[in-house]
Amino acid sequence: MTTLTIHTIESAPQASKPLLEGSVKAFGMLPNLHGVLASSPQLLEAYQKLHELFTNTSFDAEELTVVWQTINVEHGCNYCVPAHTAIAHSMKVDAAITEALRNQSPMPTAKLQALQDMTLIIVRNRGHVSDTELANFVEAGYGEQQILEIILGLSQKVISNYTNHIASTPTDAPFKEFAWQKNA
Repeated sequence: MTTLTIHTIESAPQASKPLLEGSVKAFGMLPNLHGVLASSPQLLEAYQKLHELFTNTSFDAEELTVVWQTINVEHGCNYCVPAHTAIAHSMKVDAAITEALRNQSPMPTAKLQALQDMTLIIVRNRGHVSDTELANFVEAGYGEQQILEIILGLSQKVISNYTNHIASTPTDAPFKEFAWQKNA
């Protein structure tokens, strides 16, 4: 096997069909990622539920974007970076933030920089955070809830980023204008 199947609603396992119908209703299309995830109805359901839970955290649209894109860029996900660029635009996130994230440039505010820094610390150190790093995050205006919410966002992104790496998921047409490759 060299590629994973990108299911349609018709070809998907029975348990995935209502989940894919929900994707079409939510996005106006069936994202290729969801088509790949459909091979495991449990994984597709987990991804969708994690997405719903993460979007309902204490983070605003800019902060959600910082967490998602910081992880996407760090993981080098050529599918998720363009998709979340389009999502950020639809959420009215300042384009300067999305471009800084895509280009690994500094964030425009100290608070967003602290969020990006903590997200990277958690990803790179597999959850090991020093007392000083935690104190810096709290000093920037965040707290225990936001630390845990980053982990929730990371859980969602591990599912999508890793699946896309294995599947070489092609970028959906609406996201192609935001194509991205990780800098060497």
